Amino acid sequence: MSYCTYVNALSSDDPSPHRHYHDHQYGFPLHDDNELFCRLILEINQAGLSWTTILNKQENFRKAYHDFDIVTVAAYGDEDVARLLNDAGIIRNRLKVNAAIENARAIRRLQQDFGSFRDWLAHHHPQPREAWVKLFKKTFRFTGGEIVNEFLMSTGWLPGAHDPDCPVYLRALEAGALWKQ
Repeated sequence: MSYCTYVNALSSDDPSPHRHYHDHQYGFPLHDDNELFCRLILEINQAGLSWTTILNKQENFRKAYHDFDIVTVAAYGDEDVARLLNDAGIIRNRLKVNAAIENARAIRRLQQDFGSFRDWLAHHHPQPREAWVKLFKKTFRFTGGEIVNEFLMSTGWLPGAHDPDCPVYLRALEAGALWKQ
């Protein structure tokens, strides 16, 4: 079942955060490096959990990770790791916390070399999913195939976020999503 089918099957009074995410975020391009970093961290934290859990904790993550400010997170030290591991509002997994910090540092290096995280993505676009996965595994921590696929689909770099007959499909394309099905 596609995400569009899943969301459209929700009743109108369902409090699920999926409808808003589907209609306004999923598959739409992100231009701000901090927001791209945010999406990467949320996708990493979803591994082994439900996306509903992550969507419900999204604001907690935003607060815990200083609004996903890459410069700030890249400078985190042991005290910040301890603070995050004690924050019940987020996923308290040491591997995921360490990956967030190391990935912020990796993005800082990409920003120095390419001007921005987004420009780094654009430099490598287009390429097939398998090449993206290989590139992400070489560049970042805790980025397996599903994490990379969902990150790239959710930020408009790979196809599959919306079914072609989904009303959001054209809106995402008009917003500048770089995929076509």
